[in-house]
Amino acid sequence: MPLPLDVDMLYLIGLGLGDAKDITVKGLEAVRRCSRVYLEAYTSVLTVGQEVLEEFYGRKLILADREEVEQEADNILKDAGVSDVAFLVVGDPLGATTHSDLILRAQALGIPYRVIHNASIMSAVGCCGLQLYKFGETVSIVFWTDTWRPESFFDKVQKNRQSGLHTLCLLDIKVKEQSLENLIRGRKLYEPPRYMTVNQAAQQLLEVVQNQRARGEEPAVTEETLCVGLARVGAEDQKIAAGTLRQMCTVDLGGPLHSLIITGGSLHPLETEMLDLFSVPETGSGPQSSDGLRT
Repeated sequence: MPLPLDVDMLYLIGLGLGDAKDITVKGLEAVRRCSRVYLEAYTSVLTVGQEVLEEFYGRKLILADREEVEQEADNILKDAGVSDVAFLVVGDPLGATTHSDLILRAQALGIPYRVIHNASIMSAVGCCGLQLYKFGETVSIVFWTDTWRPESFFDKVQKNRQSGLHTLCLLDIKVKEQSLENLIRGRKLYEPPRYMTVNQAAQQLLEVVQNQRARGEEPAVTEETLCVGLARVGAEDQKIAAGTLRQMCTVDLGGPLHSLIITGGSLHPLETEMLDLFSVPETGSGPQSSDGLRT
């Protein structure tokens, strides 16, 4: 049974994918009732900054980084049972397992909670025309380093391809990260934010393909596999580009956030027709905006 609105509780509120106005009416009403409002600031970002959100919501926001959410969740939950507290998440609140953990902690403390959903990349990815029910397991592609170059995610891509399913690849975000030296020395100095692009993800994928061939394996993905690059989904300057994995290495989709889709091979005729709207020509000219106009 839904809890009455006059009960003090923890709200987990989705902000959608674009800007300040993408919050739902229900979510905005809840934010304006809350005594403390946290903004989760590490799994995704909006196209506008904290100041714009604060002006539109009419509330000061407390930035919650990964360390605070995962290790100091009690600070967020403090007094949530005697006053309303909001935890804002770009996209949908339950798009990351960290936020499920926050719910479990609230339950253990006897704190009521309410989730107010919103659009996430998991559903909005349909903007390119690929049918959502034909997507398999989602994977994450992380930034490689000189000493850490994981390829395990590729097993899921291969399994999806064998089943004729598309793979949504969520690309790495590095926010408030410390260098190894600063971490060892205990210095609270952080590296500039980094957001993986479709180009970087495609280049790492090509290297995985080459590594598999070198081991005598037959990769499920090749340089000519059809892929779709997406940038700033839900924003006014959203960009979509459809082409081969090789083409994804050079296409320019602009600023963050980016996502990459590896198609499942067999496409429905409607999917093919939709992707044609966003195809990257062999001449290498720019990607198309979401309204189909070449940019």
